Formats: sequence, C-alpha cells, structure tokens
Amino acid sequence: MITKLQVKYIQSLGQKKFRDETGVFVAEGPKIINELLAALPALLVSLYATSEWIQANAALIKRIDAIKITEVKGTELERISFLQTPHEALAVFKKPAALPFSFTGTLSLMLDGIQDPGNMGTIIRTADWFGIRQIVCSNDCADAFAPKVVQATMGSIVRVRLLYTDLMELVATNSGLQMYAAALNGTSINQLGPVREGIVVIGNESKGIHPALMERCQHRITIPGTGHAESLNAAVAAGIILARIGN
Repeated sequence: MITKLQVKYIQSLGQKKFRDETGVFVAEGPKIINELLAALPALLVSLYATSEWIQANAALIKRIDAIKITEVKGTELERISFLQTPHEALAVFKKPAALPFSFTGTLSLMLDGIQDPGNMGTIIRTADWFGIRQIVCSNDCADAFAPKVVQATMGSIVRVRLLYTDLMELVATNSGLQMYAAALNGTSINQLGPVREGIVVIGNESKGIHPALMERCQHRITIPGTGHAESLNAAVAAGIILARIGN
C-alpha cells in the first residue's frame, strides 16, 4: 500500500525544482524500468509495482533491496502516475553522476532551445542509437529528467551524458571545434562524408538556431527534400543528419 506522503513526494517530482533538489527522476512502464534496473540497479530509490509485474520479474528484483519495493494496486498506481494510462510499474531513480565532457575525437549534439518534451526525449534516444555519447543543451531546453522526456528516451537517458549550459560561453571556450548547424539553406548532407569530430547543432522547433550561435557555426548543413513542408521536426532532422554523417 502506498502512503499519502509517498504520493505527495512522487507528484512533486513532476516539477523541475524538486527533481533538482532531490537529484532523482521518475520512470514509468515495464520496458523502461526493466532496462534501467538491468543496467543500473544501484540508482533505484523506490519502486511501485503491481503484483503481476512483481511476479513476472522475480529474477530481476532479486538484485534489489526488498525495502525499496512497494506492491500497489492499479488504482494506487493511477494516483502517482504521470501517464494517462498507467502501466504496471513506476520507479524513482537517482540521476546518473555527471561525467566530464570532451569534444576531442568524437561527434556530439548541441540543442538550442528544444522545448517539446517528446522531441527532447526522442533526440536523446536517437543519439543513443547512433552512438552519440554526449549532448549539450541550452538552459532553455526541456529538462531531460522530466517524466515525459524520460518516457520518450525509452531508457537512453542513463546512457547519454547531458550538459545544460550557456551555449555561447561554451563555444567561446572551444573555438577550434567544428560546428555543423542544421539550417534550411546550406550544404546538402548528401555531399558530406562521416564527421569524426565536431558538434551538430539542432535549433528550436519554430525559431531555429539563435542568430548569434549560427554565426559561430563554420558549416550550415541541409537535409534536401522534394515536397512542400516548411521544415522538418527537430527530432526527425537530428536522426536523418546523424544517420548520414554520424557513421
């Protein structure tokens, strides 16, 4: 059974302020939770799951301190879930420890004002698919540990390092780094080969990359199209670009 205090605590984690203060985040659903538990069981703070999930995952939860597990009914799960349709389990995890960033010899992503949680999570998941290990985010990007973002990452949230910072300051201290800005007018990505070192910059869903940041990018790259859409979704654009130049 879940207590009122536990319900209040979990609901508070829907706000960035409390996630930052406590250093934890919420993950929901068997697929994400199973993946996170298998990879990083030490990060688990608490797990709330139905008896069906607990029975089906008996081997997995043997690795977990029983005191961290609370069996709940479906109606109780509804009280703490951030999903419209709760699904078997919800867990609270510690955020992964911050690791140092290095832009030498690797391809990274830079996100400028990505504010849609679905886009943010999908970009993190896409980066993980293509082996991108780090993403630099402007301070106005969606919080990577918000419940909707975590859900969209499908577990990739703990495999990709994230840094929220002032992008112009970061660029100023890494002046020799090659930056590839996704733009409507630029060199076709079909003319580019694999990029072994540099940063791919993806801009805001409606406004694109800030002009001052765009000026600092040495390369403007474009995904050629033959239709009439005004632009591509930010997450889709990131995936296409990484598929072309990230290998």
